[in-house]
Amino acid sequence: MATSRTDPLTLEVVELIGTVVARYYEEYEQAAAQHALTGAQARVLGLLSLEPLPMRHIAQKLKCEPSNITGIVDRLEARGLVERRPDPADRRVKLAAPTEAGRTTARHLRDSLNFAREPLGELTEAERTLLRDLLRRMLGVDVAGGRG
Repeated sequence: MATSRTDPLTLEVVELIGTVVARYYEEYEQAAAQHALTGAQARVLGLLSLEPLPMRHIAQKLKCEPSNITGIVDRLEARGLVERRPDPADRRVKLAAPTEAGRTTARHLRDSLNFAREPLGELTEAERTLLRDLLRRMLGVDVAGGRG
């Protein structure tokens, strides 16, 4: 039997998820400001610290317009945190990649985000694994195969 979207438990879960997201974004904005970055700049830098990406892929991952990403990357590049370079697989494509200073800044940003880490640290590994798998399932990501 399908769960009603208005049953009390579903409403409580939705409210709790909203509270977690709001607190995470608030802390992320504060951490970004400590590095004289906007939240959007910090998110792009954090994403690029995982792997260099073309602008359109950054926009897809962050669910925003490619023109917005171009402006953000321009500002990060002006600060010496990001550089554009040719994609070795396709020289026509430019990748945005963090500089050494950009990787360091992204690491400092990650290290200063306590809200998301501290409560998770109080969960057992089994609980964190279950939470991860449930969140992946909610997002339509293949749980067994890892990333979607």
